[in-house]
Amino acid sequence: MASYIIEGGRRLEGEVTVSGSKNASLPIIAATILNPNITKLYNIPNIHDTQITLEILKYLGCKLKKNHGRIEVNSKNIDKREIPEHLMNQMRSTVVLAGAILGRFKEARFSYPGGCDIGARPIDLHLRAFKKLGINIIEDSGFITCKCDRIIGANIDLDFPSVGATENIILAAIYAEGITQITNAAMEPEIVDLAKCLNKMGAKIEGAGTNIITITGVEKLKSISYTVMEDRIEAGTLLCAGAITGGDITLKYKTPEHITPIIHKLEEAGCQIQIEKGKVHLKANRKLKAVDIKTLPYPGFPTDMQSVFASTLTTAKGTSMIIENIFENRYRYVAELKKMGAKIAIEGKTAVIKGVRRLSGAKVKSTDLRGGACLVLAGLAARGTTTVTNIEYILRGYENLDEKLRNLGAEILLDKEE
Repeated sequence: MASYIIEGGRRLEGEVTVSGSKNASLPIIAATILNPNITKLYNIPNIHDTQITLEILKYLGCKLKKNHGRIEVNSKNIDKREIPEHLMNQMRSTVVLAGAILGRFKEARFSYPGGCDIGARPIDLHLRAFKKLGINIIEDSGFITCKCDRIIGANIDLDFPSVGATENIILAAIYAEGITQITNAAMEPEIVDLAKCLNKMGAKIEGAGTNIITITGVEKLKSISYTVMEDRIEAGTLLCAGAITGGDITLKYKTPEHITPIIHKLEEAGCQIQIEKGKVHLKANRKLKAVDIKTLPYPGFPTDMQSVFASTLTTAKGTSMIIENIFENRYRYVAELKKMGAKIAIEGKTAVIKGVRRLSGAKVKSTDLRGGACLVLAGLAARGTTTVTNIEYILRGYENLDEKLRNLGAEILLDKEE
């Protein structure tokens, strides 16, 4: 099992480039299944989740060529309709592959997805949407079989603006007969990126980035090249790393409008942030100020940044309050932060953080992807040595995190065998 070993107390300084987006790459890779031609994708991060998704494409019968962040997918000769259970279980995002397989072949078989244990993330919304599109669904012994003769456009009103359900409906409806309208759709930038990519292929999607998305079915798609957006959660994580260490860092990052709530909260905490063309510069005081946060669907404060920001507030002056409105198990990291001297009390979906003078290095364990990242940030600020174990979670979603932090002056090593 791999771990990070961190010698804390180093102030981060310098410039760092933000990688391609994990949360945009996965549905866009899935979209290549719909296109029975060649799709060239650029800026794909080399992380565990993209590797698993590409493995599934290979299993289905796609031909792949990879060169650093560039991936070429030829999905002409796909000959399978089933997502392997052992790959499906490794991450939740694999469920969007079902929509793409269904959209092209009118049938798909898959098991319930895995991923981080951060709370109930049922795929009921996905399955109800599929039924509305005329797809028959059979659930048996943990497997789901979806099949139909025709996919017919429908009006789908989501109970919650789920990102995954919105993506799955879009993918399933590309070749549908007629028009599909999603009401209460997720508005995340990753949805916009998926729609841009599909529209370049020849799809007809309108309204992405708003709460009403309309998909007009088409008969064919074409070969394209597409560059995936940057990772807004990585950008926020790196800014918080600068903040917790009293640092002075610059991100090469072109879309700061995607992280407006994060920037505002960092400024409220006392950081100075300047935005120039293609860059975000943060200068932090040695002591941050306490702030309150409430997670909400985009454009609100992202749930994926909740644990990272909580870590940043552990040494802030005063008492901070966080309300988690998306996932009920997002606070599993708190027990680990307490080992480092953090003072955090949890009651229901609320966390109360009383800032301490300094954290102390300890051996801690990643509980999920973002919870793992929050422990790395705590280690950067702590006195002494911190060992973060179970970092396979972190490697799922951050590309070369240790290398990027080292380039900013952190003392962090990746130990591949504990």
